[in-house]
Order: sequence, then C-alpha cells, then structure tokens
Amino acid sequence: MDAEAQESFREFVAGRSSALLKTAVLLTGGDRHAAEDLLQNALVKAVGRWHRIDEPEAYVRQILYRQQISRWRLKWRRREVVVAEPPEGGQAPDTAGAAETRMVLRTALSRLTARQRTVLVLRYFEDLPEAEVARILGCSVGTVRSTTHRSLARLRELAPELAAVGPRPQRPSRDFSPVEVRS
Repeated sequence: MDAEAQESFREFVAGRSSALLKTAVLLTGGDRHAAEDLLQNALVKAVGRWHRIDEPEAYVRQILYRQQISRWRLKWRRREVVVAEPPEGGQAPDTAGAAETRMVLRTALSRLTARQRTVLVLRYFEDLPEAEVARILGCSVGTVRSTTHRSLARLRELAPELAAVGPRPQRPSRDFSPVEVRS
C-alpha cells in the first residue's frame, strides 16, 4: 500500500470508526468488546483491498454484517457476565429518560437471537429496505419480514416499557360510510 492510500485509510478510520463502532455494538447486542473485535476485523479485511474500494463505508459495513452473520451461524455461546456482588435492588429509577431508554433497549436487544438483532439493526438503525436486508443476509424478503415481525414482538415482550417511548403506529380507518360529493 502506498503512502497516499495509507493516509486515506487513516483518515477514514479517524472519521468513521465511531459510527461504525455504534453499528457493531448494536449488532453484538451491546457487547462493546465483541463490537471492537468485529470492527477491528472488518477494518483489517478492508485495508487489504483499500485501493480497489469505491465506497469505503458501505464496504466496511457489509463486512460487519457478514462477519456477524458468520458468528451467529456458528452458534457461538454467549459468555456469562460474572460480577462480584449482585446488583442492589430497590434503587430509584434513573430519571434521565434517554439514557434509561437506551439501556433498556440495549438489554432487550442483547436477549434477542443474533439473527433477530441483526435484522432489526439493518432495518431500523441502518434504515435499509427489506430487499437490501434480504440481499445482505442471503435470504428472501419474506424471511426478513417474518423475522422482523417476530423480533419486534419479542422486543415488546422483553421490554414493554419501550411502548411508552414513541407513538404507536395508527391503523388506517375502516370507515366505509358514504361520502357526499358536491359538483
């Protein structure tokens, strides 16, 4: 790799690694260490092909998604978190609403399967259309739709307090009463 390409890669990492790490954290269910490993591996793969990459961020994100898919296909066991003492009960809830919501969401996401979490991250955090998610995951659009539906249902079950965070989608009115048309 020549000096110009090295500098270009360094600038990319300096400018975009924070956003890419956020995606990796979501993909790994909130495990920051696993997310850092995931991002590091993706960057290592990207640096080898840096001179041939047209859209670096899209390329690295694609590597992140595919590596995470490979991880959940291998069915790695999630390691148990060991703490010295159990958490204290009866504490007053934190009033910082946004931080609390993020913590609840992160915990709920970590309890989903890796496949469910990946589909939700791609659909709602990355805001990708179903067809693109299906292409990335190597499955059909119907599979993406059904996995999204089941994942959201499971998320609502795991964290019912998230229902109060945003407005519920309104169903269209089924009022078929006649309408007077004036000419």
